[in-house]
Amino acid sequence: MTTRHHDRFDVRRRAAFTAVLLALALLAGGCYSFTGSSVPEHIKSIAVTTFEDQSGFGEPGVREKFSRKLVELFTGDNNLEIGDKTNADSILEGAITAIRDEPAVITAGDRTTGERTTSRRITITVHAVYTDMKLRKKVWERDFSQMGEYTPGGSNARTAAVQTAIDKISEDILIETVSGW
Repeated sequence: MTTRHHDRFDVRRRAAFTAVLLALALLAGGCYSFTGSSVPEHIKSIAVTTFEDQSGFGEPGVREKFSRKLVELFTGDNNLEIGDKTNADSILEGAITAIRDEPAVITAGDRTTGERTTSRRITITVHAVYTDMKLRKKVWERDFSQMGEYTPGGSNARTAAVQTAIDKISEDILIETVSGW
């Protein structure tokens, strides 16, 4: 092959690669918008109610931690002001419906030690409803589920795993609320 043929081949390959990247960028840019621009003009505020713990799991303080995290995220996001239930333009409410603590990784041992759990997983499920109070219309209603893993035996490891699951679910709810229109 001549050098000239290689140059034309490289130019075509680079052009094709650039076209594919451009197409992917346009496609990805058109599919998702997390800027909050999709929140309607008439919605300026949100009331976040305390999510009751209906899981029966008995995790102390989980409802307060979860509700506080939601308020913190909405405050930091700056798309909606936090208001109270009596005068907010929209309301986010729901319940913690399940909390599970189960083995995530089990390792084989020998005859004397047997199997042992080296990692556990906390899974939290929340049922949430977001309502536009101005139009008296339910915008969305769905279940969210996330998890956090921890190594048994750590003093605060389980608490950190619960917080990780709460953080992830709260972020999912925020994204659904500001982009779910």
